[in-house]
Amino acid sequence: MKVVIIEDEKPAARRLSRMLNEIGVKPITMLHSVEEAVNWFYSNEHPDLLFLDIQLSDGLSFEIFEEVEIKSAIIFTTAYDEYALKAFKLNSVDYLLKPIDSDELENAINKYKNFHVDKLHQNLNFEQIKNLISPTQKNYKKRFIVKIGQHLKMISIEAIECFYSEDKATHIHTTDERSYLIEDTLEQLETKLQPEFFFRVSRKYFVNINAIKDIISYSNSRLKIILQSYKESEIIVSRERVKDFKNWID
Repeated sequence: MKVVIIEDEKPAARRLSRMLNEIGVKPITMLHSVEEAVNWFYSNEHPDLLFLDIQLSDGLSFEIFEEVEIKSAIIFTTAYDEYALKAFKLNSVDYLLKPIDSDELENAINKYKNFHVDKLHQNLNFEQIKNLISPTQKNYKKRFIVKIGQHLKMISIEAIECFYSEDKATHIHTTDERSYLIEDTLEQLETKLQPEFFFRVSRKYFVNINAIKDIISYSNSRLKIILQSYKESEIIVSRERVKDFKNWID
C-alpha cells in the first residue's frame, strides 16, 4: 500500500508517520503545502491512499485538486468539530480527529482495505466540505503591530520566538533578538495564537515550537526550554503543564 501524508505541521506529520509505521504502513513521502503537493503529484505516481489535512500553510488542501486530478482514496485528518465532520463521512474513506488516536488510525486503515474498489476514486464534493467547515474555522493572529516611537511596526507570527510577561506587561521576543511591548495579556493570547505552534508553558511564557533549541530535565519533574535567541531569563515548563507540553511536541 502506497501512502502519502499531506500535513503542514511537521511535528504532526512525523507523529502520524511513526504511528503508521507501527502498524506496518510506511509512507512514501510527507508533503507540507499546496504548492509542494501539486508539484509532487505532477512528477510522481499517485499513491493508493492520502492522509490529508484541511488547512495547509498556503491555503486549503482542496486547492490541490483544482490543479491535479487526484486518483487516490482519502482519509482526512482534521481538528474540526462534529458539525463539519458530516461532510467527511460522505466524501472520504474516513476521517481522523486530531490528536489522532492509534486505535482509530488502525480502524481507518482497515476500513480502507475493505473499501469497495469501485468507490476508491470517487469524485469528492469539495464545495460541500468547504461550505460546512467555513463557519467553524478559527482565525488566529498572523501578525502583531508594535509601536516604536512614532512608528508602527508589523511583526509576523513566524518571527516571534516567545511571548512573556514582565512587570505586569506583555512582550514579544523575535528571531532577530529584539523585544517589543504589546497590549494583549497572556490570557487574551490564549484564544489568538494557533495552538499547533504556540504553547503556554507557564504563567509567564508562551513559546513557539519552531523556536525551541533544546529541552532539558529540570528540578521537581519540570522541564527547561532553551530557545534559539531568547536569553533574558530561564523558561521553565511548570510541573502541571509538563504532560500536556510533551503531547504538544510529540
